[in-house]
Amino acid sequence: MSRGRTEYNEVDSAAVLSALGNKYSAEILCAAGTPKSAQALSKDIEIPIATCYRRIEELVNAGLLTCEGRQLSEEGRRTNIYRRTLDEIEIDFSDDDPAFSRKRRTEAKNQLQDQLED
Repeated sequence: MSRGRTEYNEVDSAAVLSALGNKYSAEILCAAGTPKSAQALSKDIEIPIATCYRRIEELVNAGLLTCEGRQLSEEGRRTNIYRRTLDEIEIDFSDDDPAFSRKRRTEAKNQLQDQLED
């Protein structure tokens, strides 16, 4: 595997493949480079909010997205905000079971990106 990548052993490979194979999952991961609420992701990607919540749940369960905390929405409600946990993922199908490697996002990169967004 490539240098700078870590093995993907924490999560069931079927969950990762299933989550990545669903419509809109890749778009959500791309859009979640900075912390965003489900409402913001739904609006940015132009998908129904119920679908967005389902994909978020699948991506969180697969370890590809994480809840970073809560913030107040424009309507004054507390809402979860999400960010992807990786920048790259590689899947090797040459064995009986898929093997994953990924390049995790570092906290330093998250903080720098947050400062650039402000």
